[in-house]
Amino acid sequence: MNAKIFIAGSGGIGQAAGLILSESKVMESSIYFGDISQSALDQAIHFVEKGCTGQASLVGVLMPLEGSNEQLDEVLTQCDIILDCLPGSQAPRMAALAKKHHCHYANLTEYVQETKDVISISKDADTAFVLQTGLAPGFINILAHRLYEEFCNDFSVDIVNSMHMKVGAISKNAPSPHYYAFTWSPIGVATEYLKDAEIVRNFKKMNVPALSGLERIIIDGDEYEDNFTSGGAADFPDAFAGKVKDLDYKTLRYPGHYQWVKNTMSTIINSENRIKALENIMLENIPSVEDDVVVVYASVEGKDSNGRLRRKEKSYKIKPSFVGNQRLRAIQTTTAAPLCEVAHMLLKNKWKGTILQSKLSTQEFLNGPFVTAIYGKYN
Repeated sequence: MNAKIFIAGSGGIGQAAGLILSESKVMESSIYFGDISQSALDQAIHFVEKGCTGQASLVGVLMPLEGSNEQLDEVLTQCDIILDCLPGSQAPRMAALAKKHHCHYANLTEYVQETKDVISISKDADTAFVLQTGLAPGFINILAHRLYEEFCNDFSVDIVNSMHMKVGAISKNAPSPHYYAFTWSPIGVATEYLKDAEIVRNFKKMNVPALSGLERIIIDGDEYEDNFTSGGAADFPDAFAGKVKDLDYKTLRYPGHYQWVKNTMSTIINSENRIKALENIMLENIPSVEDDVVVVYASVEGKDSNGRLRRKEKSYKIKPSFVGNQRLRAIQTTTAAPLCEVAHMLLKNKWKGTILQSKLSTQEFLNGPFVTAIYGKYN
């Protein structure tokens, strides 16, 4: 399979996607990196060239801050697909460009309103738009969906009590007082901590404040806190209406972190832009690290046809790993691999219009070449 792929955004996830695709044995890709910074483009190209064990086909495209320009339009006319690794606020812009130039499109963002905007843009497109297909939302939703399918098949039911999805991108070590270190976008963390979360309780979809559901959980013998955050449930509150009594997504952290966040947020109650204020405070107090861990947990619980309570669950603990000659952080591989898997699926299938997480084939995705390279074969 040959493909021309435009990666919008040449940061950590964009670089990882470029390297994973360049190293792939199942498809041959010409990669176009797009960014507003020439130095960022140069860095991304150098990163992939240094990491690739073969010959990579790489081109940098300088993007305008808004809209498009002649060079960008010319490149997109040639491309098969746009992989959007830009901040979530840019999703409607990139989706509109994909539709204009008849490209497939896949993005990562957990932003709820921007996702609704992209759905509106893509509903009558002649190419396919797969939304929220990174780690969370993305991999975690398809994993939970697979567990639901297995539960219903094994226990001869079609309604379950609960579906819980939990992901934590955390540091290997986490000193007090915040018990955290940044492994991905600070603005992304601040946003998910402050925007409402969509959940289902007693079969009814509702919005609840982020960080209003603090609990503790033990996964593979290690203790964590989890709490409601925005965006991670993807389209599941609607897709599983009437099928799951209680459904939610929570972000995992080390014990003590959410209390620090609560104390910090009490100091910015009257701030005009609380997301920016929280981001600034966290940046002043919390370092960024390279040695990270991604913890993933999903469960489906309910009664079998005989009335006995059952649960199916699956967990992962992913650490940094090498792709080609480059060591990638866990958050890079666990986010970029699902995005690349969806690109592979888009180029194989003749899909059109909007495709949300609940519509993707769980079997094809979880056992695809890009996902299994990072998460292992699903069984």
